[in-house]
Amino acid sequence: MKQGLSLRVSQHLALTPQLQQSIRLLQLSTLELSQEVEQMLDENPFLELNQDEAPREEFGLDKEDAPPPQEEREAEFADYAPPPGDDTRTAATETEGPAPDLEAPNWEGDGSTEVVPDDGEWGGDAQPRKNNLSGDDELDATEIARGQESLQAHLHRQALGMRLSEEDSCALRFLIESLNDDGYLDESIESLAAGLAPQDLEQQEELVHRFTMALRLLHHLEPVGVGARSLAECLTLQLKAMQEDGDAPPACATALRICAQPMELLARRDIKRLTQSTGDSDAMVRAAIGLITRLEPKPGRRFVDVERNIVVPDVLVTKISRGPQARFRVQLNPDVMPRLRVHDIYAGALKSHKGEGYQALQQRLQEARWFIKNIQQRFDTILRVSNAIVERQRNFFVHGELAMRPLVLREIADELGLHESTISRVTTAKYMATPYGTFELKYFFGSALGTETGGNASSTAVRALIKQFVAAENLKKPLSDSQISDMLKEQGIECARRTVAKYREALRIAPANLRKAL
Repeated sequence: MKQGLSLRVSQHLALTPQLQQSIRLLQLSTLELSQEVEQMLDENPFLELNQDEAPREEFGLDKEDAPPPQEEREAEFADYAPPPGDDTRTAATETEGPAPDLEAPNWEGDGSTEVVPDDGEWGGDAQPRKNNLSGDDELDATEIARGQESLQAHLHRQALGMRLSEEDSCALRFLIESLNDDGYLDESIESLAAGLAPQDLEQQEELVHRFTMALRLLHHLEPVGVGARSLAECLTLQLKAMQEDGDAPPACATALRICAQPMELLARRDIKRLTQSTGDSDAMVRAAIGLITRLEPKPGRRFVDVERNIVVPDVLVTKISRGPQARFRVQLNPDVMPRLRVHDIYAGALKSHKGEGYQALQQRLQEARWFIKNIQQRFDTILRVSNAIVERQRNFFVHGELAMRPLVLREIADELGLHESTISRVTTAKYMATPYGTFELKYFFGSALGTETGGNASSTAVRALIKQFVAAENLKKPLSDSQISDMLKEQGIECARRTVAKYREALRIAPANLRKAL
């Protein structure tokens, strides 16, 4: 075999560190981006928050538009220029017409721009934004949510009003601290006593007696049902409290007898077996089950300190005109956009003193510039995708989710000239505030279902229609999946029974046998 030498020209994609960072920032959520920014501020000395009016290398500052103090700085601090058609930060989209009506942003000023729009856009009466880093004494929503009273603190406060001996008070306090988040006592009294006195049997008996008396006191505290050792005991305590208050319905006695039976019968709503076990009539058993369903199975539920996951939208859509030619303004949320810039003092010092470690510091300076440009490109891409979504789903913003049209990622990708994976990254964990609520960007995408007229209906609109059917159904005769499928066919939408069941489960709607009113 004869050897030869030949030249060939080919192209291949190289993922530079800057491109890898851009892709990673694009798929981060708002919370993850905030953590990434905090980490970069701690690691990179050339990156800082924009808190004053000193001239800095900032978001959106082009080299030809920047007011450089000297020519060398103009060459050194050349910034990223967005592609054509991608330099708008606020746009208005008409709901009707061949093309959206985009309002040109106002960039006039002294040449310095920030990563977020000026607060003047929201009106002169708007209050300044506050964050957890400010020195104000006001608490934010997260701190207020975390400052609620716990179940143990609520019970201890009630126990202070009881005249108990020191031993009984200690026993009650020990039982309160042994409750779980739902208000149940997981361990038996004997096991608790054995844990305190593992070797002394006589002391264990004394502790069991003390704990038994303390448990009776605990059962009379609020919320009713706290200290129960099982679901049946919790329900029984609440029913007995109704009887003691004198406002118990006639079915309360039957409900107590039902709670004495295995809970599996109540879970299955086995009316026939419960009627035989309690000796009551069918109507009385149904009324008792209805009474039980109104009780609280977890007395400590409202005291659980569950952290509130507040969704902060990335995009704000507001209606700026009404009527048949309604228009909407699409803009980025200024609260989620970080104010970043390169520290010009450090950058100038590095340029003036090229000594030991210059290359390493120059690399950190370049990383700071890349980070600012990639964050800008991230928000620009989110805004472009949001504008395209509002343009295609304009009927949703006027009439609601029933007017949603089918939309797939490839349509937006082809319109914006982006890859489908890029659209997927943009629409994941990014939220849009609309006149109908806050939704994830992926919410506006849905598959198509065929109609009798040959058109397509969005799966999101079909789910909304199913929710509407269930809300208007007769509770004594709830709609089955087959009946809902037939009703959709009457509306001209071809939807199989199994597809209806899938959409119903996605909407967290119980099946017909569990929705039936007793």
